[in-house]
Amino acid sequence: MIKLSKIGKTNKKVFRLIISEKGRDPYGRALEILGSYNPYSKDLQVKTDRVKHWLSKGAGMTQTINNLLVGKGIIEGKKVKASKVGKVNEKRAAQAKSKADKKAAASKEEVAPAPEVKNEEAKEEAEAETTPAAEVSEEAVTEAKE
Repeated sequence: MIKLSKIGKTNKKVFRLIISEKGRDPYGRALEILGSYNPYSKDLQVKTDRVKHWLSKGAGMTQTINNLLVGKGIIEGKKVKASKVGKVNEKRAAQAKSKADKKAAASKEEVAPAPEVKNEEAKEEAEAETTPAAEVSEEAVTEAKE
């Protein structure tokens, strides 16, 4: 099987294309080193004749290797999807739905603007009704006592 083996530093990974048995550790001993791949510069260096030799012998390759070789034009074929589709987390989906429901309910409960009053006396009465008890002025308290 042709696969990638990681070499390089922790935050600066570089990969080696190797041929190894399918179940064997890719970081262990390989049958042959076929090239290297730098994901930062997208630089792929491959021994084309050796890759074709191993493929003719029936060697398989990982999906990532297939996509790299097809992109470089070394082999013919189509690219394949290299990653699996993740499962939907039911708990997160339920949380997202409840959050959306709350937003919808909040938008429906928006306060309607107060009707416009044309005469000034009615305006003052409307303002007095809307002001909280803590903000009532001293004049309003004295008027209420009389």
